[in-house]
Amino acid sequence: MTKGTKIYFASDFHLGIPDWQSSRKREQKIVRWLEWIRNDAEELFLAGDVFDFWFEYRHAVPKGFVRLLGKIAELRDSGIPVHFFTGNHDLWTFGYLQDELGVDVHHHPLRTALKGKQFLIGHGDGLGPKDKGYKLLKKVFANDACQRAFRLLHPDIGINIANKWSLKSRYAEEGVIDDFRGEEDEWLIQYCRYKLGHDDIDYFIFGHRHIPIDYRLNPNSRYINLGDWINYYSYAVFDGQQLAIQFFQDR
Repeated sequence: MTKGTKIYFASDFHLGIPDWQSSRKREQKIVRWLEWIRNDAEELFLAGDVFDFWFEYRHAVPKGFVRLLGKIAELRDSGIPVHFFTGNHDLWTFGYLQDELGVDVHHHPLRTALKGKQFLIGHGDGLGPKDKGYKLLKKVFANDACQRAFRLLHPDIGINIANKWSLKSRYAEEGVIDDFRGEEDEWLIQYCRYKLGHDDIDYFIFGHRHIPIDYRLNPNSRYINLGDWINYYSYAVFDGQQLAIQFFQDR
């Protein structure tokens, strides 16, 4: 098989909402995209909130999503590295995805070099100033004792509670689209500028904001937000020379 030459980035599939039929249709489109990129993909980064809820019990995982999981396993078996970043909706992964699919799971932003360029990649939640309420909630979600307590619930109960919580998300409503808030109120831009004060990074790649953003921070550095697969079906691709946001439109 010819080695691919392009690196792909996507995030915020939010599989599971707003209902079974819509999620299945979106999953099938994502699988078609993954099949479409497989011939020229050198590496794939999934930057969080792939699932609207994911929690691994010792002997159970949420049912569904087998088409996506199978396609990711197929990409890995063909030799394409796949990176899975936990988001604020799917941070409870404890080994299943690594062992079953062979993906690399990242719980924190990854600083890495790709084709001679410096990248910082992550989901983006909890970064930058403000949003103290969420940052506190994230500490609770990431707490070992809280995770053990949730695991004591039978999966039928725990997953049902989580699914009902997901339906209260603003993204579970069709037609909800965020707007660009300007540099002063885009916390990820503030985070990028802070990091640039300590490090030289060519590309910051994040999700979480649900809108495609390509923002030049200085002549040598850009902030890319990957958008989502609820409204935009957007992703980013890097060929070693150019990095661009693109939109998947098949049918």
